[in-house]
Amino acid sequence: MNPLLGDAAGLGLAFWLIGYILGIVLFLTPFAPVMGWVLFVCLTPVMVFVTFRWFSRRSLPLSYFVQLAVAWTAIAVVLDDLFIVLLFHPAAYYQPDVLVSYAVTFLVPVCTGWYLQEHRPAPLS
Repeated sequence: MNPLLGDAAGLGLAFWLIGYILGIVLFLTPFAPVMGWVLFVCLTPVMVFVTFRWFSRRSLPLSYFVQLAVAWTAIAVVLDDLFIVLLFHPAAYYQPDVLVSYAVTFLVPVCTGWYLQEHRPAPLS
């Protein structure tokens, strides 16, 4: 299997599914009006940590991380539309919390790739 496909589909679906399940749980609490921000604050550090750990031992070009970012963002947008907007018909789903989450979903792999490119030890010769 293509490593990019595995990383994109595997991690992208996992991150989305965790947020989706926690969103359903939070919907049943008093935090429902601000659940997007709660999820953002709680899950962004998890996403950064998992992404960094997943890729820190691999030597990949920055273009790989950009492709990963596009895939993860597309997964989030499409699955949100299918399983939240079309299924539950929220009055106004695409609020700033969701848009910021999409931006962060794109930026986390790109920034991780950039950081790893800049801080990877040089190979021994």
